[in-house]
Amino acid sequence: MANRIHPTALIGAGVELGEDNVVGPYTVIVGPAVLGAGNWIGPHVTIGTPGEDRTGPHPVAWDSAPAGDPARDGYGVRIGDGNRIREYASVHQGTRRPTTIGNGTYLLRGSHVGHDVRVGDGVTLACDVLLGGHTDVWALANLGMGTVVHQGCRIGPGAMVGMGSAVRREVGAFLVCVGNPARVTGINDVGLVRQGMDEAAIAALEPWLKGKGELPADGVPDDLFTVMKAWNAREVPTG
Repeated sequence: MANRIHPTALIGAGVELGEDNVVGPYTVIVGPAVLGAGNWIGPHVTIGTPGEDRTGPHPVAWDSAPAGDPARDGYGVRIGDGNRIREYASVHQGTRRPTTIGNGTYLLRGSHVGHDVRVGDGVTLACDVLLGGHTDVWALANLGMGTVVHQGCRIGPGAMVGMGSAVRREVGAFLVCVGNPARVTGINDVGLVRQGMDEAAIAALEPWLKGKGELPADGVPDDLFTVMKAWNAREVPTG
């Protein structure tokens, strides 16, 4: 299906759009940026403006796409398929690596994805969540309203961060944390059940979640096991 782009939206040079995307009024998308298919992008969204780096370049990106540094692949935004990006959300260009958003994410009103951030599949960023530069948010994580994540932090797959939290360190897979500074308060067993795990499998997984055991091979759905295994090795976030 064709893209539906409001006439007041601005799509700059160097932007590649897949099919069946909706782009709302007064939204600005500047390149280089690659967006997949079936994304819903609301009004007053900004995607691809320069990273907030005091010493970095601030080109007039809505006139022409910045060339970047091919040796470092330093610029760019890459967004997958089926994402919902609500009004006033912002996504900045990368400075040392592309800023990436996976598939099926939900970015609520006013959320911010800083430069060089990687957001995995199925992530939810509630209203006014702020991700500092070089943050990694792994698949299925859910960050509550007003959460602030310090630059360079990692949020594990399936983690649940309570609203108003200030995250200053790594949050493990399928853990629940809240507060300022954010502290772990338990296991996101609701999230694990939603991923197809029963009580016995969750109990077997609990030592690994708490950093006191090995990742069990049994009882974890294959797709989820793949994500957990990647997290265990601290590899690049995957779906």
